[in-house]
Amino acid sequence: MKFAIYGQTNKTIVQQIVQRLLNVLETYNPTIIFESNFYNLLNEINILPTTYETFGDENELPTDVNFFISIGGDGTMLRAANFIKDKNIPIVGINAGRLGFLANIQEDTIEEHLPHLFKNTYKLSRRALLTIACDPVANSNFDINFALNDITVSRKNTTSMITVETYLDNEYLATYWADGLIISTPSGSTGYSLSCGGPIIEPETGCFVITPLAPHNLNVRPLVIRDNLTIKLKVNARESQFLLSVDSSTQAVNNETEVTISKAPFTINLVEFPQQSFIKTLRNKLLWGEDKRN
Repeated sequence: MKFAIYGQTNKTIVQQIVQRLLNVLETYNPTIIFESNFYNLLNEINILPTTYETFGDENELPTDVNFFISIGGDGTMLRAANFIKDKNIPIVGINAGRLGFLANIQEDTIEEHLPHLFKNTYKLSRRALLTIACDPVANSNFDINFALNDITVSRKNTTSMITVETYLDNEYLATYWADGLIISTPSGSTGYSLSCGGPIIEPETGCFVITPLAPHNLNVRPLVIRDNLTIKLKVNARESQFLLSVDSSTQAVNNETEVTISKAPFTINLVEFPQQSFIKTLRNKLLWGEDKRN
């Protein structure tokens, strides 16, 4: 069995997770490889017990990897998804951040959960992604090409609102007067969209959510749409550019850029262990239904 390990920092909590993780994995003697930048960070503090093979990007990630382990917060998980893309490698998220809605394994449960990978006593949660195309293409050079959570257009360097002319399968929907617009997957419904009044959606539901940021239209609300629709956005702002975000990657884009968003042609598989589920995570992380009367 082969494991790929990825993280973005070497802070103390990450060091502790790596050491506990390796202690568990080496009991089963699998093949272990590290993302090269993360490997270099760990070598700076000399915590690895031996040398390991590395991979540099998604093109160097071997297709025979059985599990991709992401160590960090949900942002690290989002970048992990872009290493895997259509390779169909399950992601195991170990939380070294704060909330950790996607990365739902805590440091003190590593010894409990990781053996399930070798016993085949786990399940996969298949998550849809968003993909983006811009016209002209020169305005969109993202290092992250797919969004597991959301794609957002928003105002740049101004307090003035922008207008977002929105089409669904080339049919005009509305022009939003707002600070911006979020197009969210079900996985991302508990992120930025939720903070802006969007609904919580069970992660394997076949839909997307359009959520306006601070809208100045009294008659617009978050809208749930089926996930086989193509969304086209035309942004106009007082500034010459607006901000376009694909998960954690943001760039300034020229006003005349037309943004087209659709469902990616593949899914990402997140590993869930026994006693884990979206409903339990909802209760434990977001205190869903918390009431002193219960």
